[in-house]
Amino acid sequence: VPFIGLVMGDRGLISRILCAKFGGYLTFGTLESGVVSAPGQPTLQDLLYLYNLRQVAPDTKVYGIIGKPVGHSKSPILFNEVFKSVGYNGVYVFLLVDDLANFLRTYSSTDFVGFSVTIPHKEAALECCDEVDPVAKSIGAVNCIIRRPTDGKLIGYNTDYVGAISAIEDGLRGKHNGGSTNISPLAGKLFVVIGAGGAGKALAYGAKEKGARVVIANRTYDRARELADAIGGDALTLSDLDSYHPEDSMILANTTSIGMQPKVDDTPISKHALKYYTLVFDAVYTPKITRLLKEAEESGATIVTGLEMFMGQAYGQYENFTGLPAPKELFRKIMEKY
Repeated sequence: VPFIGLVMGDRGLISRILCAKFGGYLTFGTLESGVVSAPGQPTLQDLLYLYNLRQVAPDTKVYGIIGKPVGHSKSPILFNEVFKSVGYNGVYVFLLVDDLANFLRTYSSTDFVGFSVTIPHKEAALECCDEVDPVAKSIGAVNCIIRRPTDGKLIGYNTDYVGAISAIEDGLRGKHNGGSTNISPLAGKLFVVIGAGGAGKALAYGAKEKGARVVIANRTYDRARELADAIGGDALTLSDLDSYHPEDSMILANTTSIGMQPKVDDTPISKHALKYYTLVFDAVYTPKITRLLKEAEESGATIVTGLEMFMGQAYGQYENFTGLPAPKELFRKIMEKY
C-alpha cells in the first residue's frame, strides 16, 4: 500500500528526506524558507539540491551528524555535495538527539552506516561504541562512528585532534616562515585550552603529543583538574583566565560553544588578556570570525578559524565513512562559499 509517513518538528526532518529510501509515496517541501504549513518542513530547494532527493533510493547509505543543537552544522552541505560530486551513493542528514545510547539502539539498521558526533555527545559516544580506536580512547572522546558492515558493530574514532592541531601548526608555521618540519612549532609552547569536553580533550591530547605544556581552563574547576591530571597539565577556572599570563607568546584554543550563533557577542576571555597570546584558535565556525577571533586579531595575534578544524576533521571522517581518500581540493572549494 502506498503510504506517506512524515514526522513533525526538527527531529522529524529525517522522515521527510529518508522516506525516499524507505518506500514513502511522497514528501513535500515549502517553496519559501520560513513559510511552512507544519514545523520541520525543508525547502524544496534543500530537498532537491542539498539532499539530492531524486538520487535517494533503497540502497542509498545513510550518514548524519548527531548533536544538540545540530541545525547550525555545515556537515550536511559539505558531505552531500562531495557525495554528489564523486558519485557516491550516500545521503547525510541532521540528527537532533537527546539520548545517544537510546538513539544508537533504535537506529540499529545497517542502512545507517556512519555518524559524525558533536556537542554534547562526544564523551557519551565513547561508551556507546563496541570498539574504540586507541587514539580516541586516550582522548576520551569520539567524533566519528562507523557501523562495520560485516557484523554491525559500532567503531569509534576521533578526527578532531588532527584537524585542529594541524590547523594551529600551519598558523604558527606561517608566522615563522617554515622552519623544521619534523619538530612541531607547538613544542615547548604554553597551550591554554578553554573547555574540558570532547573537543577540549582532543586539543589537549594533541598539543601534549606535540610537546606543548598544556593548561585547561573550564567553568567548573573540577572538570579542568580532571583533564589536566589525565594529560599531565595544569588547571584554571574560566574566571582566572583574564589575569593569567605567566609568559608571553602563549597559544589559546577555545573548544566551547561560547560565541556561537545566536550568542555572537559572547567571548570566553576579555580583550586585554589577549595581548599575551601569539595565536588564538576558535573551534566555533558559525560565525566564521567570532568576537574572540576579531579581538585577538586586533590584539596582534595570528588567528585560526574553526572552519580550518572543521575541514581537517571532515577529511578523516570522509575516509572512515567511504574507505576512499578525501578529495581535499573539492572540500575547500565547497566550503569557500560559506
